[in-house]
Amino acid sequence: MDEFDLFDDPRLTAMGLLYEAHAGLLTKLEPTWKTSGLSGLDLNALLRLSRSPQRRLRMTDLATQTSLSTSGVTRLVDRLSAAGLVERVLDPADRRSARAVLTDAGVRRLEQVLPDYLDAIQRWFTGLLTPEQLDALTAALRIVRDATNPDAIAHTD
Repeated sequence: MDEFDLFDDPRLTAMGLLYEAHAGLLTKLEPTWKTSGLSGLDLNALLRLSRSPQRRLRMTDLATQTSLSTSGVTRLVDRLSAAGLVERVLDPADRRSARAVLTDAGVRRLEQVLPDYLDAIQRWFTGLLTPEQLDALTAALRIVRDATNPDAIAHTD
């Protein structure tokens, strides 16, 4: 493979498009969570909790699903807890383990931000694709996620 072919590799194109699409989406979606006083990380954590059984996750699972370190997720949960949106509950079976639990105030904050957030997702992401394209993209992203970050798959216990 000569130098030009190397730089024109379609794998680089696909990766570059993924980076560009991600950055563009964040720029378009950011105003929806900022209006509610949240960061993108805050919203991601609150959504993950809201979509988990009993609206709770082990701190380690929340760290994995948000791509945070143990100390990073602790700081995040501390901040969300101070805002009354999440509480940390010790696991009665293992007092060394804690779970992050979405509070009623956290649910209300999500109910406040989600209509505008979903409208923006529709406008800048899902609405740009046909249903078949969206299904294929979702399936493809799940394959890549499962291979590269299998610990992010939701655990139920």
